[in-house]
Amino acid sequence: MALLLLSTAERGEVWPRVFAEAGEPIVVGETSVMDPAAIDHIACWVPPHDLSAYTGLRTVISVGAGVDHLPPLPADVALSRTIAPGIEAMVRDWVVMATLMAHRDMPTYLAQAREHLWKAGRVMDARARTVGILGMGRIGRLAAASLGNLGFRVRGWSLSGRPVDGIDVFSAAELDAFLGGVDILVCLLPLTKATHGILGKAVFAKLPRGARLVHAGRGAHLDMAALLNALDAGWLASAILDVTDPEPLPKGHPLWNDPRVIVTPHVAAQTDAREGALHALAVIRAVREGLPIPGLVARERGY
Repeated sequence: MALLLLSTAERGEVWPRVFAEAGEPIVVGETSVMDPAAIDHIACWVPPHDLSAYTGLRTVISVGAGVDHLPPLPADVALSRTIAPGIEAMVRDWVVMATLMAHRDMPTYLAQAREHLWKAGRVMDARARTVGILGMGRIGRLAAASLGNLGFRVRGWSLSGRPVDGIDVFSAAELDAFLGGVDILVCLLPLTKATHGILGKAVFAKLPRGARLVHAGRGAHLDMAALLNALDAGWLASAILDVTDPEPLPKGHPLWNDPRVIVTPHVAAQTDAREGALHALAVIRAVREGLPIPGLVARERGY
């Protein structure tokens, strides 16, 4: 039995070395598959369109942290998303960077610099700002701790409302109360039916006037037209986005040249090839030994 890797050339070079060190078989690319029935795990971003030949398939492993892009899988095939320390730290770093940029009005100053304009605005203490994090999973908790250490008041929101030490966490039913005092809104949610389009008119209207948006979730969380309307109305002061809808952001889109917006090309994190391979090995061993699967996705939740 073996794992089939369908991914980038870099992973195609790194993963076989890691698997060889571990004494585990791996096949790189569908054209190299000699016996589909011998494949019991597939690691990929997008799986083969027809999985029927892989009669022994037990798990599909997303080579990234997200799974919302994947098509429905057979009910008896487990789905795992890659959990790697590097991903969490990278996203935390991007969120901290973007939050500080929003806090210190960098979209305004970058726009002024392009016009050779020297004009100082008001500088606020981090302790005077409340950062609200949508999504209190592993990355959300890590970002919350880092931002709290910088002096920000931090609160969180999750569908479950599960407590987090040192952070006020609001549940799904408490969204309005959560938003009411948030100066900088950070989105780190998984994309599900319940969160699709959540960053829209209704949410923006419940934020204090002049709030800022930091978005590193998924592009489809964001209603782009509602964002532009909120910026034009002055309800949002700025937005820093690592994901958009559509993605990549088309040439000529108004957000490219909007002085209130900074866009990065979905680079908050990139999965380290070796860490991804080690996660896949952990999944294989867990399945073999009947242990909990790392990164197991609950189909009913979507994450």
